[in-house]
Amino acid sequence: MNVDRGYLLTEQINRASENLDQLSSLQLAQLFANEDKLPQQAVEAAVPELAAAIEAIGARLANGGRLFYLGAGTSGRLGVLDAAECPPTFCSDPEMVQGLLAGGAPALLRSSEGLEDLFDAGRADLQKSDFSADDALVGIAAGGTTPYVHGGLSYAMELDALAVALACVPTSQVEMPCHIDIRLLTGPELLTGSTRLKAGTATKMALNIISTGVMVRLGKVYGNSMVDVAVTNTKLEDRALRILSSLAGLNREQGLLLLKQGGGSVKVALLMSVAQLPATSAIALLEKAQGNLRLALEVNGFQLHGPQ
Repeated sequence: MNVDRGYLLTEQINRASENLDQLSSLQLAQLFANEDKLPQQAVEAAVPELAAAIEAIGARLANGGRLFYLGAGTSGRLGVLDAAECPPTFCSDPEMVQGLLAGGAPALLRSSEGLEDLFDAGRADLQKSDFSADDALVGIAAGGTTPYVHGGLSYAMELDALAVALACVPTSQVEMPCHIDIRLLTGPELLTGSTRLKAGTATKMALNIISTGVMVRLGKVYGNSMVDVAVTNTKLEDRALRILSSLAGLNREQGLLLLKQGGGSVKVALLMSVAQLPATSAIALLEKAQGNLRLALEVNGFQLHGPQ
């Protein structure tokens, strides 16, 4: 179907860049720097909706549900990226947060934007993942019209799963089926219609906020420390040791020993240190607190030595 989408905010012409091809490199870079202040403002304007999404998604995941990002092109790739970063950052089960991209894994490396026009494909990809009423879906479409995303959101609504829409056009231009509607109004792109620019930047920021906020709600953060970090390389091992030093006053040798005894878990190592417990007992305390370190400490009357 030949549809004119020129009315969409993301497809409109940006008057500030009408002579983009005539600018010097310095002028071009300065123009982009000026425009790239707008994504932050767009995200700030959407704070109430982002907070609602964090609460609602967190509640689903706390009860055993999963979070799915679904999108096409840049929007879908950003969802896949955010999902992929959750396990190493928060030691979450890879099944807990998943990214679904129109065209699947090949579309990560090669453009397959034509697949976004398939309404039924969004539903089919969710069905392949056994998406259920217990789960949450964030459908991402910069221009708000992507049939693939509308298909996925419609399916989530049918199941009474949580449906969150994320777009960069106002609802007056495009309505999306959802329970929570997040709009990041970044305005026309400097390169007309190229939503990998400001719209993509704002989308990445919003997904950072959603996934991090949800993991905070699930108790995977203590203060602002990444206490559920997966110690899978030397950089992350160093981060874990610095967390143990900051929160429990352990030197690196002590930290390494407790990490080894605790199976690489920073939270277990912290409980072992502050409560002078063997790993099995520390693990049992954490399990009683559903993995929430702060709760495990407070219920058992323990206090870390570092920042509270």
